[in-house]
Amino acid sequence: MKDPVTTITGITYDRDSIELWLFKNPNNNAICPVTKLPVPRDSDLTPNHTLRRLIQAWCVANESNGVDRILTPKPPLSKFYVLNLVRDLSVPKTEIKTLEKLDMLAKENERNKTYMVEAGVRKALVSFFIKCYKKSDTNGLEKALSTLSLIWDFSSCHEKKVENHEDLLIDSITWVLGLDHDMQSHALVIKNHAMNLLKSIIGKANSGTLERLKPQFFEKIIGFLRESCDSTITIAQKGVNAALHVMLDTNHSGRNRNMMIESRAIFELIELELKLPPNKKTIELIFGIIFNLLSCANGRAQFLSHAAGIAMITKRILKVSPIVDEKAMLILCLISKYSATSGVLQEMLKVKTVSKICTVIQADCPSFLKDKAREILRSHFDVWKYSPCVEVATLTRYA
Repeated sequence: MKDPVTTITGITYDRDSIELWLFKNPNNNAICPVTKLPVPRDSDLTPNHTLRRLIQAWCVANESNGVDRILTPKPPLSKFYVLNLVRDLSVPKTEIKTLEKLDMLAKENERNKTYMVEAGVRKALVSFFIKCYKKSDTNGLEKALSTLSLIWDFSSCHEKKVENHEDLLIDSITWVLGLDHDMQSHALVIKNHAMNLLKSIIGKANSGTLERLKPQFFEKIIGFLRESCDSTITIAQKGVNAALHVMLDTNHSGRNRNMMIESRAIFELIELELKLPPNKKTIELIFGIIFNLLSCANGRAQFLSHAAGIAMITKRILKVSPIVDEKAMLILCLISKYSATSGVLQEMLKVKTVSKICTVIQADCPSFLKDKAREILRSHFDVWKYSPCVEVATLTRYA
């Protein structure tokens, strides 16, 4: 405990812990974890000064044992202070310093984020961001996007919705993703913040907004992934995963899938999987997107045009997660059913896909995956049974 406070139920908690509990609870229905009585989010948390002095005294007494003294906590953020920051954001001379203050507040705790949204910070930052887009001005853009990405998902009944700005916001983010790295030294950092914001916007966008997405939108996202692979700068995995979430959330319509494929999405996703450090969530997202895109004939053609496509899928089976196993087997089923040319079938032998399929049948896998594996083996048994790359007895047994 660093900053003990007492709730209206008479129980003392550490401020950060109880505030996280209260502000994370939807619809202001939080209860006291001990008494189970209701604790409204806007109820006062009374500082327990006696307990804090005892804690500090104990820390001082135990300094010789390596215990650090707890500093006097900062006073809680007031809504009046945030309202003043919103006002300062509209003044050109103070907007940069104000953006820095807002970013620091958003990173501190959940209470600050909620107060900021209730005071109109989100709406003010959206206006600032759109102004930057219209003027092609990047001053203050990094802090504005960082703060927006942190507070976007915090709802408020006091703020008018900004959904009517969705299309303009998406156009603004598309502009950010096209920033020239040579012209803007922090372009990649800004793009990561923009991608995290875009994930939140797309996750709640209506179907009409998703249907109005432009080819340039997908080209910039693919470009961001390519830049993330090629850059010598350590890229936050969060930004890459946010981009993959956006692709997964937008590829349910045939129109969007075709635009992704035309942007060479499948080819770049394979490159991304091969170059980035192994990460379960990233691989799951990549496999999910590739599976959806392979429902199109041109998607399957692009997948097979990459020399490592089938090998990459094969390598990850039974090594990452059940989700990857499922998507990998479904991808192989699509290739086996619709694109099984002689060259493809020989490649599946060469990169040990057939052997891996036999292993799936023997492994502790869901029955439907084993059924998919048997289906693939039966479909091309006559071609594979003569190959020295696989044991005929094993192939015969499972096919």
